[in-house]
Amino acid sequence: MSEEERRHKVRTAKHKKVVDARIAAARIDKGLVLVLTGNGKGKSSSAFGMVARTLGYGRKAAVFQFIKGKEDVGERAFLSRQDGVTWENCGEGFTWETQNRARDIAAARAGWEKARAALSDPDISLVVLDELTYLVTYRYLELDEILPAIRGRPAMQHVVITGRAAHEELVELADTVSAIRDEKHAFRAGVRAQVGIDL
Repeated sequence: MSEEERRHKVRTAKHKKVVDARIAAARIDKGLVLVLTGNGKGKSSSAFGMVARTLGYGRKAAVFQFIKGKEDVGERAFLSRQDGVTWENCGEGFTWETQNRARDIAAARAGWEKARAALSDPDISLVVLDELTYLVTYRYLELDEILPAIRGRPAMQHVVITGRAAHEELVELADTVSAIRDEKHAFRAGVRAQVGIDL
């Protein structure tokens, strides 16, 4: 065995011991709240990856897609056809396209009523509230409508909230928060949204 291989073996054995101890110490099972926020690309995509994981275990998922609800996207085309998925379009498109605040609020509120029902259903393992942060930012919904429904959900139900600029109370409520940073984006170089990557 070379010296490099020996050092690698020693280093990875130490790492394994630390990781194994952390895994052994984690004994709590509970429904998680995850917030995926920040200006970078991939928040919704990450949430939809968790939908796929949930389905892989034969569990049910419900997706409520606010704001960009009218847009045709590949994940909806695929996931909404799968057994075990409820997919609700809860918006009429980006606000700069609709330009109708009253209609946007009505769509958001109608969608929220459906989402609230899912948040009380113990048969649904995962609820995705896609772009929910904007409903708070734009004051389409108040936090005192949202937070009690999330806090009062079934004990083992997971919730994923996506969108930029997550309110500090959503961040505080969450078990896991990922702030996705934008360092570079093809769109700023004049590249159109690409099928299978962006939509």
